[in-house]
Amino acid sequence: MRTRAVILAGGEGSRLGVLTSKRAKPAVPFAGKYRIIDFALSNCVNSGIFDVLVLTQYRPHSLNEHIALGRPWDLDRSFTGGVKLLQPFQGRQDTDWYAGTADAVTQNINFIRRGHPNNILILSGDHIYEMEYDMLVEYHEDQDADATVCVIRVPLDEASRYGIMAVDDRHHIVDFVEKPAKPPGDLANMGVYVFKLDVLEEMLREDAARTDSRHDFGYNIIPRMMERGMKVMAYPFGGYWIDVGTIDAYWEAHMDLLASPPSLDLNDRSWIIHTRSEERPPVRIDKGAIVEDSMITDGSIVCAGARVVRSVLSPGVYVGPNALVYESVVLTDSYIEKDASIERAIIDKGVVVGQGARVGERTDVGDLGIACVGKNTTVPPGFVVKRDAVLGTDLRAEEIADKYPEGVVPSGARYGYKVK
Repeated sequence: MRTRAVILAGGEGSRLGVLTSKRAKPAVPFAGKYRIIDFALSNCVNSGIFDVLVLTQYRPHSLNEHIALGRPWDLDRSFTGGVKLLQPFQGRQDTDWYAGTADAVTQNINFIRRGHPNNILILSGDHIYEMEYDMLVEYHEDQDADATVCVIRVPLDEASRYGIMAVDDRHHIVDFVEKPAKPPGDLANMGVYVFKLDVLEEMLREDAARTDSRHDFGYNIIPRMMERGMKVMAYPFGGYWIDVGTIDAYWEAHMDLLASPPSLDLNDRSWIIHTRSEERPPVRIDKGAIVEDSMITDGSIVCAGARVVRSVLSPGVYVGPNALVYESVVLTDSYIEKDASIERAIIDKGVVVGQGARVGERTDVGDLGIACVGKNTTVPPGFVVKRDAVLGTDLRAEEIADKYPEGVVPSGARYGYKVK
C-alpha cells in the first residue's frame, strides 16, 4: 500500500512574533542546528516514506533554500518519490492564497493524486516530535478507517489551543470541537491525519463548493465526516510532542531539550533528525569560561570569563569576555559583546548585543516574560531591554537610542515590530 506525505508548511506563525517577520514558521531555527520542519521530514524518511510534498506559502525562500533537492533527508530522487515543494500558482483559472489547511490540499490535489497512492498522510510542518508514521499507516489500514487522527493528552488549561475530541472504547471519534473556549476534555488533535485518497478527494470537492466553510481539516473536514457516519479513528500518541506556535512554547521546548534526561533525545542514533548543515569549525571554549547544561553548536566561541547556563547557542555565536547567557536561545552568528547579559531571552540571527548591555531578566512573576531581539538588530552598548520587550528586525543602534534616550526598553515594549 503506497503512502504519500503532504507537509503543510505555509504558516505565517504570527504568534511567534518577530521570529517569523522574515521567515515561515516551519523555517524557524530550532535546537541549534535544525529547522522546525526537519522533524516532520525526518519522521517521514525514518518511517520509510520517501514520497513527500511540501506546501509552502508565506515567505517560502528560507524553506526553499533549506530543503532544496532534499539531499540531507535522502529525498533527492529523480524518478519515483523524493520531495517536491509546491506553492500557490496562477494558471488558466485564477487561484489565490490558501484559505485554510484543506484548501491548501485542494489547490494541489492534481499533484497529490498523481500515481494514485492509497493513503495520504497530512502533516503540520511546525511541530516538534518523533513519530513512526509507518505504524500509524498500518493502524489506519488495519482499522479500514476513512480517516485517522493522531491524538495526545494536553494540560486542560492549554486545551483551548487545540481541536478536542471524545472517543469510544474502540477509539472511534464520537465528538470533535475545534479550539473550544471551554474545552470538554484534554484529548487533542495533533494535526497529523491519514486519509484514503478517494475519501479525501470526495470531502475536499464537497468542502470547496461550500461558501460557509473555513476550508480547514479541524473546523470542517473531520466534523463533516463524522456527521456523515464515516469511520474516523483516533490514534493515541504517548511520546513527546509540542506545537512551538508561541514564543513561550518555543522557549520551553528548548528548555525541555536541556532537561536531564531530555524530553526528546536528539542523540538517539536509531532516529536521526536530518538537516542541511553548514560547514563550520569546531566549538571553542576559552580557559575560564563556564558552560553548564547547554547545547553549543559548531563555530561558536565562548570567551574567558563568560558564562553560558541552560542555553542553546546556534552556529557561529560569539559570547564575549565576562558575558552571561542564562536560559536563553541565541541564533546563528549573533555577537554578545564583553560584559553583556542575556537572561531568558531569544536572540535572532545576526544580532549584536553591545558591550555591557542587558537583554531580558529572570523573575518569579507568573508569565515567562521572554524578551526578543529580531534578526540583524544591534542593541546599543549599556542598554537595558526589560523582560517581555521586543525589538524588531534590522534596527540600528542609533535608532534604538533615539527611541529610548534613557537607555531602557521598558517591559512589554514593542519597537520596530508590528503586533498582528
